Order: sequence, then C-alpha cells, then structure tokens
Amino acid sequence: MTKELRRLSIVMLVMFLGLLGATSWIQVVAANELQANPHNKRAVYDSYEVQRGSIFAGSEVIASSVASDDVYSWQRQYPDAEMWAPVTGYMNPVLNSRTGLEQAMNAQLAGTGSSQFLARIERIVSGQPPRGSNVLTTLDPELQKIAFDALDGYQGAVVAIEPDTGRILAMATSPSFDTNQLASHDSAAVNEANDELVADPAKPLYNRAIGGDLDPPGSTFKLVVASAALASGQYTPESTFDNPATWTLPGTSTDIHNFDRGTCGPGEKVTLADALRLSCNIPMAQLAVALGDDAIRAEAEKYGFNRSFELPLTSTASVYPAVLNEPQTALSGFGQSDVRATPLQMAMVAAGIANDGVVMNPRMVDSVVAADLTEQERFESTEFGRALTAEQAETMTTMMIANVREGAASGARIDGVDVAGKTGTAEHGPGDPYTLWFTGFAPAEDPEVVVAVMVQDGGGLGQNGTSNGIAAPIAKKVIEAVLSR
Repeated sequence: MTKELRRLSIVMLVMFLGLLGATSWIQVVAANELQANPHNKRAVYDSYEVQRGSIFAGSEVIASSVASDDVYSWQRQYPDAEMWAPVTGYMNPVLNSRTGLEQAMNAQLAGTGSSQFLARIERIVSGQPPRGSNVLTTLDPELQKIAFDALDGYQGAVVAIEPDTGRILAMATSPSFDTNQLASHDSAAVNEANDELVADPAKPLYNRAIGGDLDPPGSTFKLVVASAALASGQYTPESTFDNPATWTLPGTSTDIHNFDRGTCGPGEKVTLADALRLSCNIPMAQLAVALGDDAIRAEAEKYGFNRSFELPLTSTASVYPAVLNEPQTALSGFGQSDVRATPLQMAMVAAGIANDGVVMNPRMVDSVVAADLTEQERFESTEFGRALTAEQAETMTTMMIANVREGAASGARIDGVDVAGKTGTAEHGPGDPYTLWFTGFAPAEDPEVVVAVMVQDGGGLGQNGTSNGIAAPIAKKVIEAVLSR
C-alpha cells in the first residue's frame, strides 16, 4: 500500500510540475505568439475590454483609446488619421481585424505581452483595472507631415530613415484613408466604408512604402549593380564600356536605348562613373551581363532583397529573381525585367552606402512604456550585414554626389549641401505611365537621413512625368526639413 501511495504521489508530482511548466510557458514564453494569433478569440475580446495603450510619434499621440457607450468598453481614435494610416493601421470589432502597429504591437498595447507579466500580476493583486502599455515609435511627426503633404495629389510613398541606426523617421503613403471610419463600432457604416476602400482602384488600403503591388525600381537599382561591380574587385569608376546609341540584348533581336535615345555622353567609350551620373541604360546592361545574375543577386541580397523585414510591420520582400537568362540579366542592370522593390528596400540600399557599407535592420519602435512611465521593453538597433567595404561605399557616395550635383538627379540639389542620390524611371507596358523613383542621403560627408521616394502613374503625367522633376524634389523637401532642425 505504501509503495502504491508513493507511486501515486510521484505521478501527481510529475503532473503538477508538467502543468506548472506548461502554464509558465504559455504565460511568459508563448504569450506574444498566442496573442498575435488571429484565431485567439479570447485575445480579441480582451482587446476591447482593456484600456488599450496609446501609440506615440515623438510627443504626439497618433492612436489612443476613448470610452465607448456601446457593448465595447473602449474605441480607438486616430488624430491626423490619413497621415498616420500606414503606421497605426486600425482596430475594429465589427470587422474583427487589426492592421499596422495595432496588429504588430497588439500584445503590448493590450497589456498581455510577456514583458508585462509582472505588471498584470501587480494589477490583479491591487485590484486595478487592466490597462495596456504605450508604444513609442521612431517616427518624427514633422517629417511625417512634410512627406505626406509632398505626396498630395500623387500615388506613391516616402520612407525616411537614419542610416546608422535603421530607425524609420517617416513612412507616408498616398492615397490614404481615414482609419477612424474603420475603428467605428457602427456595423453598417464600417462595412460600407470598408467595401468602398476595397473597391477603390487607387488601392488606398495599401501601404506602398513596404508592400502593395511592387514596382520595378528602375535606375535606382543601378546602385546595386555598381555596388556589385566594385565589390567584385574587377571594376572601378574609371572602367569603360562601349557607348552605342542602340544595343541588342544578347541572343535576341530586341534593341534597348538610353532614356534620351542617344549615346551616354560623347565618345566611343563611357566610364562607369559617367554611366551612373547620366543614368544610362546600355552601359549598365553591358555591366550586368559581364557580372552575371548570380553576382548581382548576391549583392542585392546583401542589401535586403528577397527577404521580409519585421519593423514590426511586416514588409513585402523585394525581388531579384532566382534565375535569369542573359537578356533578363541585361534588363536587370537598370532595374527592369522582373526586379521589384519597395521604397523601404531602396532606402536600405542608399542607407547601406551612407553607413560605410553596413546595412542596418529597419525598425520603427523605440520602446514600450507602461502607464506609470516604467519602460517595459526597449528595441535596439541591429546590423543586417555588410554590403561594401568602407572604401567602396565612399566611392559609391562620390558617384552619387555627382549624380545630384551635375547629373540626372539635379532636382535634389540643396545649396551648400552635398546630396548623394540616384533617380529612377521604371517602365511598364508600351504606353503605360512610368513609376518615378529617387533614393539618396545628406549631408553626403556625414549622413543624417536617407530618403526614398516612389511615385506611380507617372505622377499623373503618364510618360511625361520624370523622376528628376517629381520624385527628387519630394525627397529634397524631407532632407531640407532634417537639415534645418
């Protein structure tokens, strides 16, 4: 009998320890994952019972909770809703959905994250009502407004980041939408607004800065190709290429041209530096074929292509295809073929060059702070990897300065400041409007900010819209705002 009791006791102890371990794992280790699971109905219900934390950009509240007079205790409210829509997203019980930071930081905002475990216990013991924590973003409200206003009337996006930290300072997209309409608890109004937004051909629900229908990066991708050339050790800015006005893609009868359909400056040969400065397609296509798609892909991936990033918003992976034939490789030399990119990705390319060749992981949250101002989580800057040596990055910077000072990106010039940049004009089908790009940084000698701009639909001018006339001046406005602080 004593042996049987002893065995039973051991079994009960093992079961107790197993239960304790499983409970601890759920409460601490797996808490964030469970809270983020859209099938966790309890988490959804709790989200509306708790006074959810606010989201801050600097000292400005960009999302908060207000008391509700319906069956839900709290409703989300968004000041300057359209400007902040790609960042905050929205939260709604009618649609049972969350987007943006409302989704990505749901556990922290709802007070159910693993870092808030002790705070939850303290509130239970003290009898205080549950309350979420505040999320402090990296975003600068002044820069966000300048970027958003600069996009007025256009379809596109702007991303501004600190090159040495990866902190995102601005993320604007246009057209946008009023997140308050989708935060309402009025079922009929919410469903009507949502249906209209989904049906809108301009796709205002897309966060074009990090996703949506990705566009070719056009000539901004020449930075990656030039970077691959320098990294190979086989090329310098003085390396030369044939300089015809027309060039036939290898193995085809298809001819390509430079943008102005002339040669890339005078002479039978053109240097890599001049090809980049004048943004010529033919020499970059020749270079791409000489390098091969494997080398270009490897360099592109050093900048972040072919992978998604958690900001904590999830970015769509920019694409350099896995396999390209020679004609496709030639087209990729100036950002065409099946190359696709987000503005965030092209900002990362410029940022890697600006940061002495080191690419930082992008992020848009600094910390999570409790209602009593206790810091519960802090997010640090981390390296993604190295794309170039410091010397090679300096060489790239010199070529990018020439591009703005006396080349194809003159629309980004700022008096008294060296701006390093590159424009891009991405083509689509015959007769289709171009996508207009710019990416660059300033001051070139000690970069404070990187800005990437993407404008779709030719800026409303079809094929008459130019990247230097539309995208570069938008970037200039954001850069000037940073430098004037």
